[in-house]
Amino acid sequence: MGDTTTATMPDAPSTQSPTSPTFPSTGYSKHIVLTTYPGQSGVDPVPLVWGAPDAKSRGPVIVTRGAGMLKRRNAMGAHGGSYSIYNALAIAAGDLDVNFRPDFRNSEPTFNFPWQPSWADKTKIVSMDPYGHDVVDQFREELEAGWDIRPTMAITRANMKLAEIGEAVKNGQLDVDGSIVVDSSGEVRVTKVAVEPVWYLPGVAERFGVDEGTLRRTLFEHTGGSYPELITRPDLKVFLPPIGGLTVYIFGPPERVSDENVKLALRIHDECNGSDVFQSDICTCRPYLAFGIREAIREAQNGGSGVVIYFRKEGRALGEVVKYLVYNARKRGGDTADKYFTRTENIAGVRDMRFQALMPDILHWLGIKKIDRMLSMSNMKHDAIVQSGIKILERVPIPEELIPSDSRVEIDAKINAGYFTTGKQYTMEELAAVRGRGWEKWEDVTH
Repeated sequence: MGDTTTATMPDAPSTQSPTSPTFPSTGYSKHIVLTTYPGQSGVDPVPLVWGAPDAKSRGPVIVTRGAGMLKRRNAMGAHGGSYSIYNALAIAAGDLDVNFRPDFRNSEPTFNFPWQPSWADKTKIVSMDPYGHDVVDQFREELEAGWDIRPTMAITRANMKLAEIGEAVKNGQLDVDGSIVVDSSGEVRVTKVAVEPVWYLPGVAERFGVDEGTLRRTLFEHTGGSYPELITRPDLKVFLPPIGGLTVYIFGPPERVSDENVKLALRIHDECNGSDVFQSDICTCRPYLAFGIREAIREAQNGGSGVVIYFRKEGRALGEVVKYLVYNARKRGGDTADKYFTRTENIAGVRDMRFQALMPDILHWLGIKKIDRMLSMSNMKHDAIVQSGIKILERVPIPEELIPSDSRVEIDAKINAGYFTTGKQYTMEELAAVRGRGWEKWEDVTH
């Protein structure tokens, strides 16, 4: 176990004619290091102390295998989350130099979020790098020495336009203040924070109530063995998983977010491409997102703070293919609210894989200690936030008039399963009478 596991790429048979195009060379050698082991010759990871009081004493997250860093890495996985594969394709196609190093000049944050005690608490933040936005300043010497250290967070500002916000301005539900809502069309100024996942495996395991070894073995097996050092390098505690991250949208001055003396309206939203972007009416996602943005803006205009956090967890983290398969099963099998979760469990095995245990990390990074208005009905989100030590003073359900008729199946089933509501709660017998739109007039018919 003390030696590096290696392999040699076999020579592929030539199929090119003398006039065939020459495929780009990636510049890799034939000698491949499949995995490394702790204690082997030359392995010397850069120290990384999760939960240290500052970035310097914590150390940089180094995950690259190139630039002479293979034996100095202190993390597994790859930068970019799910986009790391596109990076590999660009290199394979010859569009990107394998040794390319980014030039981070002028890429610094537009707002310097103040240090929070949670950044130095390895129980509060386990799924993101709390210093991931500031690597250019914190590790300037290492970058100049040629180390491949990359930000896992970026902070910018922008203007945004949403049709529902334009309507709210037109209807007098929101004012044009010139600072947050800048004109009568509903154009809004916003501060945005993008975050890629960085997992501290002991902390992630603790959140889910499993031992670290079980977590590492499961991650290894169910990524097709893609990350052997989950098994061979137990000394490496940080993993950059190939999944989507999150984006924070802050309305009003960002310094207010951590100020307990002002009110905070918060919407935690999990991605739903069909509704959020294309406005499918089978669920309440787009209406609730637009309502959450409106209320966040309203709170900011009243002197408080408004935050919307958008997680890439499509289809309850089951994925869009599974989601569409479930749609088919629902519509062909009789789309009633009492069978709503059963249809998902039949195909996915579980009703929801978002597992909100890691979600509060971004709230702790922002310095949020209490939420005045939580724009969510989810019991899982509520419980995860409260259990992490953040108070929620008021829960705000989606207004009835914003619920599309075909989404009653979803929302009523969720309310019956524990979602918060100030309205009617249905029994299972009553849910059986809540029926979605059928396909009888389409090319498919109910079986």
